[in-house]
Amino acid sequence: MGRVTSRRRASHLFDGTATERPETLVVEEPLEIRVNGTPLTVTMRTPGSDVELAQGFLLTEGVIAHRDDVLTVRYCRGSETEDGTNTYNVLDVTLRPGVPLPDVDVTRNFHTTSSCGVCGKASIDAVRLTSRHSPGDDPSTVETAALTAMPDQLRSAQKVFASTGGLHGAALFSTDGTLLVVREDVGRHNAVDKVIGWALEANRIPLAGTVLLVSGRASFELTQKAVMAGIPVLAAVSAPSSLAVDLATQSGLTLVAFLRGDSMNVYSRADRIAR
Repeated sequence: MGRVTSRRRASHLFDGTATERPETLVVEEPLEIRVNGTPLTVTMRTPGSDVELAQGFLLTEGVIAHRDDVLTVRYCRGSETEDGTNTYNVLDVTLRPGVPLPDVDVTRNFHTTSSCGVCGKASIDAVRLTSRHSPGDDPSTVETAALTAMPDQLRSAQKVFASTGGLHGAALFSTDGTLLVVREDVGRHNAVDKVIGWALEANRIPLAGTVLLVSGRASFELTQKAVMAGIPVLAAVSAPSSLAVDLATQSGLTLVAFLRGDSMNVYSRADRIAR
């Protein structure tokens, strides 16, 4: 497995003085995900929890719905190395017979980015048609005191962020405030995929009665992933996008943003927040 951090030298400038010193940086490497031997997508990620990342990605893209849909997940041999040693940068997921194979052009942009030219309504309709779980049916509630305590728990659990300052974090909580899992990655979408992949491995999909907390903003893509996993509450320490709010509203997901200290904004399904 590749390293999570790496050391590089830098010139630190302060008050007119330059000091040469080593700095700890987060590692960013490509991970190619294959399905039944066919390359599907490449994502730039921080090594670690790669199996969770691959399975979480496949679930949030609608390729799989349950752990039983996957037979094996294995690292491939490193074809780019002269001696054939394993680079741990290629994963092959073998699906259960009968599970439809994805189109080879499925990528993160399939539903999500505004740059792809798909209008907001089409993007939302695509998620609603693909999702096999409905967060709108979840009767769970969460108290404000539990929500406001979550960011500090996430930050305390982000061990690599503490040494690099360069990682996004995602955490899954039960609605009573119990921390279930934390994952870090250079990509915010990868951190969420790792969390959802963990839940898939634990046979906890759909993730009823949970809160997904992200360390940055609430984008359409992260909201899509929460909906696909059946998560009823998505909380972010930063701002949401307009399309994220639209998707949350139409999907029945509670979207909380600007979760800082004792303050928060609730953009959809505020009835789940117990004051």
